[in-house]
Amino acid sequence: MSITAVESEVCALRAWAEGRMVYLELTDGRIVGFPADRFKILKAASEEELKEVSVEVNGYALRWEELDEDLTVEGVVAGRFQLPLPEQAA
Repeated sequence: MSITAVESEVCALRAWAEGRMVYLELTDGRIVGFPADRFKILKAASEEELKEVSVEVNGYALRWEELDEDLTVEGVVAGRFQLPLPEQAA
C-alpha cells in the first residue's frame, strides 16, 4: 500500500470561512483550517467575500468566484501557502 497515493486523493466535502480562517471538511473525516492571510488575494478580501467559498472539481479545488481565486485542496492540506505567517506581537 502506498501512503503517497492515499494522500494525493484528499478531497473536500465542504468549505466555509469564519473570521479570517477558511475550513475544509475532508472525505477522510478531518477538518483542516488555514488563515486566509496566507494567500495574496484572500488577504485583501473582506470576511464577507471569504464566506463565498465553494468546493469545485469534485472536491479537489476551492473557488471564490467574485475574487477570481482558486486553490487546490491538496496544496492547502500540504501547507503550500503563498505568504509566511504574520509575525506575532510580543
